[in-house]
Amino acid sequence: MKVTEYFKAVCLRPDRMEIKMEWIKSTIESSLKREIQSDGRIRCWSKIKEKDKYLRVILLEDGETVHNAFFDRGFKEE
Repeated sequence: MKVTEYFKAVCLRPDRMEIKMEWIKSTIESSLKREIQSDGRIRCWSKIKEKDKYLRVILLEDGETVHNAFFDRGFKEE
C-alpha cells in the first residue's frame, strides 16, 4: 500500500496508532461511501466493528495512495 510522508508522520500520534492497516485496506477496497473532494482527493468510509466506529480514509487523486486515516465521529450511515 502506498502512503504519503504526511500519513507516516500522522500515524505516530497516539490517537491514530490504534488504526490497523488492514482496516485502511478494507475501507479502500469496500467502502460504505466514497466522495471526491474539490481538490481531487477521495474520501472513503467504512464501519470498524471491533471499535464500533467509522473510519475515514483520504486517498490522493490516484485512488491508491493513502494520505490520512482517522475515526470520523461525525459520519452518519445513510
